[in-house]
Amino acid sequence: MKQQGNQGGITLEDRKVFLSCYYVFFVNGGLALILGAMLPHIRESYQLSYQLAGLLISFHSIGNLISSFIGGIIPVYIGRKKSIVLLSTFGVVAFCLMVTTGNPYVLLLAFFFTGINRGAISNFNNAVINDIATGKAWALNILHSVFAIGAFTAPFVVLFYTRNHSGNWKYAALTWAFLCLTEVIILCIMKVPNNHPTNRKEKKDSWGFLKEKPFILACCILFFYMCSEQAINGWLVTYFRDSGIMSDTFAQTMSSLLWIIILLGRLLCAYLSQKIDRFRLLIISSIGYLIFFIILLINRQLSLITIGIIGVGFCMAGLYPTVVASVGEIMKSYPFALSFLLTVAGIGSIVMPSIIGGVADWIGIVGGMSLTVVAVASTFIFICLYARYNNGIKN
Repeated sequence: MKQQGNQGGITLEDRKVFLSCYYVFFVNGGLALILGAMLPHIRESYQLSYQLAGLLISFHSIGNLISSFIGGIIPVYIGRKKSIVLLSTFGVVAFCLMVTTGNPYVLLLAFFFTGINRGAISNFNNAVINDIATGKAWALNILHSVFAIGAFTAPFVVLFYTRNHSGNWKYAALTWAFLCLTEVIILCIMKVPNNHPTNRKEKKDSWGFLKEKPFILACCILFFYMCSEQAINGWLVTYFRDSGIMSDTFAQTMSSLLWIIILLGRLLCAYLSQKIDRFRLLIISSIGYLIFFIILLINRQLSLITIGIIGVGFCMAGLYPTVVASVGEIMKSYPFALSFLLTVAGIGSIVMPSIIGGVADWIGIVGGMSLTVVAVASTFIFICLYARYNNGIKN
């Protein structure tokens, strides 16, 4: 008989799984942000164009997309543990490849491999936590808060190594290669829940979620949200530095500040989600996200930019985990639902970085970054449609 914990029926075994997932997601959060933090130094070291730099981020997103999809399918056939251990090893290989050569094809492959790692971990962690605490927004908000801790840590790691020489970004890459290795070890030893292939009948009935309108609206929200998040993660430091708004050091600090605020925002959302209707919380957050991103983009005064970053961080913080939690019952009922949801979101993160890179080569980085407003506004629109549909169901 399982030993019970003190809160919400969470057992001691569940808590051990939570802790393992938290560490793995910390590393995954750092992986997501360290690429954007290293990108200006990679461009400088290997003399890359904006277009190619944008392609690197997009190849990361392509890997994320493919892994998000197959990361939900492979466990159906071989179980969760074997699949996640296999896919997570790509992170170690990726960072080692980056420091080896500036060959564009090798770099594209390396960034693709980082996406394989990130997508698999994201799929695995969200599925495991949702299984243990189905539909509970606080659980996913705490998980994604740990992601934010890794995210705001990563730029400081890059700053530490590059403070005297830009080429030392390679040491930051090797540091994350080592952390990815520890991630694999943790996954090897953790006790993975529901670690069994799915039976034939369950496989046959796995696509019914496509008939669920709330699920389709959630897919639309996360598509545009990931367009904007990946644009910010991949291009914010380059935008601040190359537009002359601030120095590289200050830009990296702003990137870390954003994720410190996202961390605080997710912890706040974990609390508020138990007090406030989740759809009202989503609408308020998406309105603020749009307003503060515009403030960030149209100003060159550091004080107003800082206000914009703080506002963006707080308002975007709870969007992803709260939307995922809102379709938690659907995802638990259909084995492929989470994989499909993350795949659609991954398509958004592929599209935006390349478009920004292409436009930046054409009219400049400011013009390219301005396109992110479209993604943020679309996120707001679909959240309003989602909330309206939910209220219609209630009424």
